Amino acid sequence: MTEVTLSINAARLQSRLLQLGEVGALVGGGVSRLALSDDDKLGRDLVVSWMKGLDLDIAIDPIGNVVATLKGSQDLPCIMMGSHIDTVSTGGLYDGNLGVLAGLEVIETLIESNLTPVHPVSVGFFTNEEGSRFAPDMLGSAVYAQTLDLQTALKIKAIDGPTLEDELQRIGYQGTAQFPDISKQVGAYFELHVEQGPVLDEQNIEIGVVEGVQGISWHEYTVTGISNHAGTTPMQYRNDAGLVAAKINVFINELADSMAPDQHATVGALEIKPNLINVIPNFAKFTVDLRNRSEIELQKAESALSDYIDKLIKKHGVEISKRKLARFEPVNFNPSLINGIEAVAKANKLSTTRMFSGAGHDAQMFAPHCPTTMIFVPSYKGISHNIDEYTSPEQVANGANVLLQTVSELAYQKRSLPHV
Repeated sequence: MTEVTLSINAARLQSRLLQLGEVGALVGGGVSRLALSDDDKLGRDLVVSWMKGLDLDIAIDPIGNVVATLKGSQDLPCIMMGSHIDTVSTGGLYDGNLGVLAGLEVIETLIESNLTPVHPVSVGFFTNEEGSRFAPDMLGSAVYAQTLDLQTALKIKAIDGPTLEDELQRIGYQGTAQFPDISKQVGAYFELHVEQGPVLDEQNIEIGVVEGVQGISWHEYTVTGISNHAGTTPMQYRNDAGLVAAKINVFINELADSMAPDQHATVGALEIKPNLINVIPNFAKFTVDLRNRSEIELQKAESALSDYIDKLIKKHGVEISKRKLARFEPVNFNPSLINGIEAVAKANKLSTTRMFSGAGHDAQMFAPHCPTTMIFVPSYKGISHNIDEYTSPEQVANGANVLLQTVSELAYQKRSLPHV
């Protein structure tokens, strides 16, 4: 086969990013396209129209995942790319969308090269990656990978009431395609994504070579104390739920400092009742988000928090209950694919650094089943999940070209597929 240096059409990719960003656009910038909402339907319709325009084979499964495939010359496992197009309520134009539209651009570039790949090449977008409307996040890819039961997922209720199945049917995206056996039918999975953090931007690095995804531990805690008069109740006689919540917030941050740099800890939501200036709180509900790239270290953080809570219960005479919201072990990506990404980036004279993802991604659902990795491009000032999220057209093109050239090496069998 004649050697061809492939390059994406940067203007076309940028145009599609902006067009998709108009669906659910917010005043002042950004986009709100919650999973399975009316705007999500319109976004899906737009992306599917581009897939149809390339005459790709399109499969929509019962959880609403959409996968489009360019046929290969042989019956071999596909090389898959993907991400998501749902957003948070005040999202930007790049989170998730870049991975999908760059994957589509890779396929269109392959078609325009007039060279038929040996392996099929696919691009997919997965339902409810954000978890903003339905919990948990990465829901569609978890069902696709058959680590979350389909019927359980379909019964999940949205924050505004209807079930996931209700909304899939309402917007016309509950398909019938069978879920694949990923270990046999997907030869490799790639996800191009904005970093959503400040490292690449601050260090002026063009490509993040992603080695894995941090483990995530999300729990909700409810503290029950006793309301009493703020002026007449001596400090030693109080059962202050608000104080206990505050102490836990401080504790986990000090814990993260002591386990730096890989431990992260956040109290992201906090509610106190009766929420009056002169009344000791009898109720506090809050979330704790712990993350670490090491499962052993993550478990240590969880254990330390549990021990501290036991001490608070005894000291302050309160009750504390815990509810698990999500728990994902850290994921390590495929070394061969990681090396390949790095080599392609350097061949394009792009600066690189190896890093772990601090956020969850659909890729982590694929990693246990097939060779998987991700590519990061910079996020301006590290801003994401925000209307000011921005990655320049040049940075977008850099990432998409690394994706294209890495995928084409495998699709045309210039390089052997790695093993999990």
